[in-house]
Amino acid sequence: MNLMADILLNVLTAFLVGSMLLGLHRKVVARIQMRPGPPIIQHLLHLLKFYIKESSFPKTATMPFYIGIAIIFMVIWVSAVIAGPVTQGPLLITFGIYAIHKIVEHNAGSSSGSPYGKLSCVRAVFSAAGEMPLFAVFIIIYYRTGTVTISEIIHYQSINGSLLYTAPLAAFMYFILILSKAQYAPFAVTESTDIVSGYKTEHFGMLRGYFMIADSIMWYMLLWSFLMVFIGTMSPILYIIGMVGITVGVAFISAITPVLNPNHSVALQIIFAVTGITGSILFI
Repeated sequence: MNLMADILLNVLTAFLVGSMLLGLHRKVVARIQMRPGPPIIQHLLHLLKFYIKESSFPKTATMPFYIGIAIIFMVIWVSAVIAGPVTQGPLLITFGIYAIHKIVEHNAGSSSGSPYGKLSCVRAVFSAAGEMPLFAVFIIIYYRTGTVTISEIIHYQSINGSLLYTAPLAAFMYFILILSKAQYAPFAVTESTDIVSGYKTEHFGMLRGYFMIADSIMWYMLLWSFLMVFIGTMSPILYIIGMVGITVGVAFISAITPVLNPNHSVALQIIFAVTGITGSILFI
């Protein structure tokens, strides 16, 4: 019972904090671009709006896969909360969940039959080619700490200091990965406005709500993993401050840079990955 209560508390925290951070991201982007922007609770308001609207099902959709993929999208990030904050298990689980996330992006776009969704699913393959090399950060962490288990990485940092200072290039690679999942960011090729909402375009009503819940939890988990792996244990207040700081930094980059085309996005991310790997090897 205590475990179940812990899971529910952490999932609820991830959802609420992640939703507010996504709202903050939109607000900061708007203010930098000299617009008033929506309220910080806008993500939650959109979520409620979709849950009270009627769910629609395109005639071109592949049923029941069209419905199931939205539920899977939410479930995998709830699983990430269990593997992360609840159990502090192997960091490689995060990689596995992120890999499944890319598969879900691809299949969510193709399942609707929408031309925008299909183009987004092609871009998901492109973006995976650029994002996956960034996960070499786990190899760097392993060589630094001798482990990829979150609890043991935290213990290592309590003795040897923060990885943010001893492995800054690895932290930079993970930051680029976070940036790739932000809205309006230069690497947001699967959801850029030129293809409407990308793989989510034809998911409406409750199904879009599932995607929005997943987005909130995903954003929280990416930031939580970064802070836990590269800084270590802190008070809840400091974690919130750290998440706000990263979100504001990502929003600033998103506000002043255009969305790259898929080829340039992949090329630039691979350059960052190669630079991070090479530099880390030289300084290990």
